[in-house]
Amino acid sequence: MTVAAVTHLNFAGEARAALSFYQQVFGGQLTVASYADFGMPKDVPGADNVVFGQVVAENGFAIMAYDVPGQTDAPEPAWTRRENGTTLTNSPFFVSLRGETVDEVSALWAKLSDNAKIIEDFGPAQWAPAFGMLTDRFGVTWILDVAASY
Repeated sequence: MTVAAVTHLNFAGEARAALSFYQQVFGGQLTVASYADFGMPKDVPGADNVVFGQVVAENGFAIMAYDVPGQTDAPEPAWTRRENGTTLTNSPFFVSLRGETVDEVSALWAKLSDNAKIIEDFGPAQWAPAFGMLTDRFGVTWILDVAASY
């Protein structure tokens, strides 16, 4: 049996824009279906919102997202900051992205960091050839690092 865990992000009307952005960053196939595609009358508010969306790339990257029904305001943003060398946060999760080479992960960092809040600059770390942390323009916090052999 094979099992894969895929991060599923919840938005308040930004799922389509977020998924399009992630497709630009990671490549792959974008699939988006709206509530109207599944029978909601097109003139009802929110009918164009995403009921199912995903990006799946050949390299194994996959992410899913949708717009929470009836939610019109973005949820209270999680805060993440560095203080005295420690990352402090109230976020219940981060999306962790690990690649094999510094060049490979650096290219993804450059794209994800566009209009992002940098928490920890991408660079060498004690535990990995490179590591960085940011919160993207959609409020999702990402940890990017390069696999190290232990």
